[in-house]
Amino acid sequence: MVQAWTEQIIIPTYEIGEPEKNPMFLEKRIYQGSSGVVYPHPVIEKIGDEKVDKQYEAIFLENDFIKIMILPQLGGRIQMAYDKIQQRHFVYYNQVIKPALVGLIGPWVSGGIEFNWPQHHRPSTFELVDFLIKENKDGSKTVWINEVEIMFHTKGMAGFTLYPDKAYLEIKGKLYNRTFFPQTFLWWANPAVKVNDYYQSVFPPDVHAVFDHGKRDVSSFPIAKGKYYKVDYSPGTDISWYKNIPVPTSYMAIHSHYDFIGGYEHDTQAGVLHVADHHISPGKKQWTWGNGNFGHAWDKNLTDEDGPYIEIMTGVFTDNQPDFSWIQPNEEKIFTQYFMPYSKAGMIKNATKEAMLNMELQANEMSLKVYTSALYQQAHILFYYQNNIFWEDVFDISPAKVF
Repeated sequence: MVQAWTEQIIIPTYEIGEPEKNPMFLEKRIYQGSSGVVYPHPVIEKIGDEKVDKQYEAIFLENDFIKIMILPQLGGRIQMAYDKIQQRHFVYYNQVIKPALVGLIGPWVSGGIEFNWPQHHRPSTFELVDFLIKENKDGSKTVWINEVEIMFHTKGMAGFTLYPDKAYLEIKGKLYNRTFFPQTFLWWANPAVKVNDYYQSVFPPDVHAVFDHGKRDVSSFPIAKGKYYKVDYSPGTDISWYKNIPVPTSYMAIHSHYDFIGGYEHDTQAGVLHVADHHISPGKKQWTWGNGNFGHAWDKNLTDEDGPYIEIMTGVFTDNQPDFSWIQPNEEKIFTQYFMPYSKAGMIKNATKEAMLNMELQANEMSLKVYTSALYQQAHILFYYQNNIFWEDVFDISPAKVF
């Protein structure tokens, strides 16, 4: 059963300052490698020092596996995503709204899942968006978030759907150019994940190199062997581990034939995975403030008690930032992304929205782990070697019972 409702909640909040009366014209400013123009948005240049209890209208979506909280007053971001089976937040849950002047027009907050559109970071991060709760014939429920953005007048919608018997969140994006002119846009879904020395990003096994923004620099992956972001990683450092990256660092997969990206907590044996058609959603990126003094200072700037995080970012129609895509007059672009928790399966080697597989070979032993996002009774697990069945088993597999 899926439930959807609205509720007034209280979140400790550092208030933002008043907008400038005269919007700044920032055409010459470079932001995230692209134009920093914001007109007709005003720019906010001050964050309050005092924390107050502030009321927000929250939208909740919940089934037997997952509970989601969405905040329309903060651009429709997913503020909380909770794995009910493992009793953990599978995206970073920042329990305070503590903005810093990181966004395109000023305030930006860490945590949850932010949707960067039509520019990065989203101009309407601190603005109210419309929403609608819809009950579907199959028993699922969808929360639609809608915005006509004021910079280019294009329309963007995101539909968040939970199904009665599925342990994943489906997000359907719909972008529409209402104008008579071609427009540029980007869409990166930006889930944050809580990290420590036991956290490792999960990239597909065919990702052997990663790019910086604008493809200015390149590094081998996961073992970096040269200089990247002015850090000398020779003779070889595994940069898939958060603990090994000392400075603010981005990396984006050059190319992958796989449909997933995620991260895994080796201490709790749980993680998060994103699944989408790699032909439409090729963007696979990690960002960190760095496991060093600079990064730890930024952790304190953005939260009071919830510690460090990294971002596992997923882009549609592009594999790099700040690369933009075109949307023609009266054109609509539609895409679907899935976010899901998983557990006890380690470093995933392949995944769909239904199942995730990890296979590891060490010496003369092979381990095989399978996680599914729904209950599959008497599931047949077959292992083939040279086109012949080498081994098989039958197992009742579910999000609570990993093979």
